[in-house]
Amino acid sequence: MATPYDVIVIGGGHNGLVCAAYLARAGRRVLVLERREQIGGAAVTEEVFPGFKFSVFSYVVSLLRPEIIRDLDLPRHGLHILPLESTLTPLPNGDYLAQWNDHDQNRRELARHSLRDAEAVEEFGRLMHEMARAVKPLLGMVPPDPGSLAPRDLLGLARLTRHLRGLGARKFHALCKLLTMSAADYLDEWFETEALKATKSASGIIGTLLGPRSPGTAYVLLHHYMGEIDGVFRAWGFAKGGNGSVAEAIAGAARASGAEIRTNAPVAQVLLANGRATGVVLESGEEIRGKLVVSGADPRRTFLQLAGEKHLPGDFVEAIQRYRFRGSSGKVNLALGELPNFSCLPGRGPHASTRLRACLRGAISISPSTDYLERAYDDAKYGNFSRRPYLDIVIPSMIDPSMAPPGKHVMSIFVQYAPYHVNGGWTNARREAFGDAVIDTLAEYAPNIKSAILHRQVITPADIEHIVGLSEGNIFQGELTLQQMFFLRPVPAWAQYKTPIRGLYQCGSGTHPGGGVMGASGRNAALVILRAGA
Repeated sequence: MATPYDVIVIGGGHNGLVCAAYLARAGRRVLVLERREQIGGAAVTEEVFPGFKFSVFSYVVSLLRPEIIRDLDLPRHGLHILPLESTLTPLPNGDYLAQWNDHDQNRRELARHSLRDAEAVEEFGRLMHEMARAVKPLLGMVPPDPGSLAPRDLLGLARLTRHLRGLGARKFHALCKLLTMSAADYLDEWFETEALKATKSASGIIGTLLGPRSPGTAYVLLHHYMGEIDGVFRAWGFAKGGNGSVAEAIAGAARASGAEIRTNAPVAQVLLANGRATGVVLESGEEIRGKLVVSGADPRRTFLQLAGEKHLPGDFVEAIQRYRFRGSSGKVNLALGELPNFSCLPGRGPHASTRLRACLRGAISISPSTDYLERAYDDAKYGNFSRRPYLDIVIPSMIDPSMAPPGKHVMSIFVQYAPYHVNGGWTNARREAFGDAVIDTLAEYAPNIKSAILHRQVITPADIEHIVGLSEGNIFQGELTLQQMFFLRPVPAWAQYKTPIRGLYQCGSGTHPGGGVMGASGRNAALVILRAGA
């Protein structure tokens, strides 16, 4: 029999690869098993149409932890992040709101809509920066169990208490508001410009089946605000070559430290002996032995499918069954023969204005008002996709021309809402109707878009589940809501990456600190394993 691996990692998503890289750096013999023909999970780049490359699922980079970039020396392995320098929000009346990374330029633009907001945005930015810094240490913390008297948990609770007390009353109260309020209510306290409030509150609904007025969405806003590039919070970027290059860089670091990565190797079952994980069985029937097994799959797939309910405590199984996924996001990827011509900033070709081309190199947000977002949620609340959805748009070929043939472009459209449990289920006809709703909505702001489309790819939550293996197509491996965060993620008493099965660990986004291309869950799991001497 072959010598067993020290660690078998199930899933070659970015968290699984981060976990493998850290363990391999520490001298462990690591094998990563990925079910698809390519690594990356939802962070992949694919040539969907000849000459056109897409970040098919996840599409921007911000949350990837800087300590991971530093520890794994990811730039040496090919990671190159190009900044997104603006956000354009077209308005139905033909005007627009632009937000810029340049302080003075942003202030002048906001003053065009509201002098009060131009003043308030600076104080708001300072507070959110402080909140992001306050929460940042928690991302790398193994959540202490408040119901445990174990010394490690008591020490963890003491450290957490010291950290929160060290914030001071003002910051602590501000953090409590962010944890409990809706994004819309929170932003109403700061701003009066509808487009500004809506575009910011859109960050609070991403990946949740909640509306901007739902309590708890202010934290999701903060979660996305914790994005950091080169030490700048709330900085967003595009990975040169698409998001697949993020996974490839991490995989390069893992391989450089000796990790082995196999694709087309779907795991069917976790092998158990005397209540301990001892390896895995592939769908081909091949058995691979390992001293430890680490799952990057979501909690439902890990426990109810791969490990098996009969091997787990009944109350744990019930808690996993109650864990909420509720995928709510879709994606439309377009191959374009020409750039979109937005009515609010008309012009195209080489003579287009500098401002227009700068906007097209940033993000474009179809979020004209909070009411618009809430009405989009109303459709989803009753089991329908949004007829006029929130759209978060990036044109990667404006930033990285290698993504499309010369003179052509690719457009990535993240769409909210597309509920997994849509009325009647996701049929081919319903998928196409969803895609039509997205294009019709965009055409209200860029009238030439329909004639510019050469090809389109429409992805529903059901497609995400089928292709990538994320239950219910939830991009965060479970909703980021208060009852599923920190020591409650995925379930109470089991939020420390260990599981009720000895030798089986979790490292996916279904654990603290949650979703996005962040890598923190994979890093935290690896550090827990190494501290245990496993």
